[in-house]
Amino acid sequence: MIRLFTDTSSNFSTEMVEKYNVSVIPFSYSINGVTQEYSSFAGFDPKDFYSQMRAGAQIKTSMINVVTFIIPFEVALKAGDDVIYIGMSGAVSGSAGAADIAAKELAERYPERNIVAIDSLGAGLGEGLLVIRASEMIKEGRSFYDVVNTTTANIATLCQYFTVDDLKYLKRGGRLSNFEAAVGILLNIKPVLTGDPNGRIVVIGKARGRKSAIATLAEKYDKLVKDKSAPIYINHADNEEGANELVAALRAKGFKGEPTIVVYEPVCGSHVGPGALALFFEGTHK
Repeated sequence: MIRLFTDTSSNFSTEMVEKYNVSVIPFSYSINGVTQEYSSFAGFDPKDFYSQMRAGAQIKTSMINVVTFIIPFEVALKAGDDVIYIGMSGAVSGSAGAADIAAKELAERYPERNIVAIDSLGAGLGEGLLVIRASEMIKEGRSFYDVVNTTTANIATLCQYFTVDDLKYLKRGGRLSNFEAAVGILLNIKPVLTGDPNGRIVVIGKARGRKSAIATLAEKYDKLVKDKSAPIYINHADNEEGANELVAALRAKGFKGEPTIVVYEPVCGSHVGPGALALFFEGTHK
């Protein structure tokens, strides 16, 4: 049996965790110095969380350490299962490196088992999309390395585009260069960002206002999407209205599939900030 793991950053709702039979390794975060652990949406109040952010609450996040990975991975290996972990981009979090160390250490301890840690080069429901596809392949009975190799290949066509209300959150968390953040803040623009081929967050354009930003996301979809009948995935940070407007804009571009819309959990949300809106889909290329 293959056991599938991801982390908080994949933004799986409680229903998605059950549907796709995935185990979520939690990130921790703090609000004004009070540490909390996040593993699922149960008990998370997004309205309250983003209200606190807007009011100036200090949010800090911490990466998952090697031991936190080893413990659940080893439980699965001892039970006779193989392990696949799909995690947040190593370009924005050290957790990917910790997962890789844990996997290599456990591979030596359990040479009869298979264990691989995959850096998604993404975050949010982009990372989650890869987990969903891996889960579907496991249910189909695909072999361990078929799932691993196909998931790795899917990273090259994972499209991730998003916009934020304020670049200061990405700058504060070190997810964006000081220069890019300073220019965006100075011009008072709504930047359009993406995950580049190395998993870094980069600014690729600017828009004047939400409608223009949403139109840009829809244009990226229209230009790059592989199949307009396939599902798309949307994250938002207390911006449900914007998420609904984005779906309408995608429909106008010919989108015929089903949207999955999930509010950003606190770890990703703390870095993109209130009002952020992100679109994830499978494209012909990034």
